[in-house]
Amino acid sequence: MNSSYNYAFFDEGSKREIRRAILKAIAIPGYQVPFASREMPIARGWGTGGLQITLSIIGRSDTLKVIDQGSDESVNAVNIKKLITLTTDVPVTNDAEKATIIQSRHRIPEKPLNENQVLVLQVPLPEPLRFFEPSEYATKKLHAEKEYSGAYLILFDEIIRLGRMAGGADHPVEVNGRYVMAPSPIPKFDNPKMHESQALILLGAGREKKIYAVPPYTKVASLAFDDYPFQREKSIGQTCRLCGASGVFMDELTDDETGSTSYQCNDTSYCLERMNSHDA
Repeated sequence: MNSSYNYAFFDEGSKREIRRAILKAIAIPGYQVPFASREMPIARGWGTGGLQITLSIIGRSDTLKVIDQGSDESVNAVNIKKLITLTTDVPVTNDAEKATIIQSRHRIPEKPLNENQVLVLQVPLPEPLRFFEPSEYATKKLHAEKEYSGAYLILFDEIIRLGRMAGGADHPVEVNGRYVMAPSPIPKFDNPKMHESQALILLGAGREKKIYAVPPYTKVASLAFDDYPFQREKSIGQTCRLCGASGVFMDELTDDETGSTSYQCNDTSYCLERMNSHDA
């Protein structure tokens, strides 16, 4: 730990202010709580919201895992881990089961999370109504009145034009039967993992200065229609070319020379663990 910084980078007053916002977010599932987003040594839009949450809740007994779109070793994940380990003494792991705090950009791990874990999701755009209503005042009023016809209208437009709800990520969800929430740009495949998750899910948007949460065992339903139910990405018949896994979110790979298509687990640590278990 670098002793020239306060533990976990922030001063204690900043941590307390962010924790108060987190507690309010947990008390009102899916509600966007404004907070005083701090200046960070990384640019806003690169995970500062999630990073501020992590730095405010992390303690000496924690173990950290950081994911960037399924990878533990991408530039975003590596630099976030570097800042946290420079200012704390917590160990870092790639194993989702061993981590007490998992900070993620755009994915939920394949392994089910448990009650002793906190999942922190980085969020670029926390307002699910922003695509049709630019006014912050107006969106707050719509949330207060539970007026979400605009969100459904976007999905209806996709069905009319394309015959299906075509969005691949950030599909809006209803939390605890009340607030419509942006789940961060996780793929639709991950949306059902939020429903009654054993782990606490915290979502932070640094640039937009919002924190919101899904407490453990909370009902989360992806927006859909009775005659057009929610469907996540299909993986029927797809197996990972490296570990042989099926039924998980995969990247589609195309060979430039032959044009052939193969699939590979998006969650790299999950894939590597399966490969190592096969070799053992």
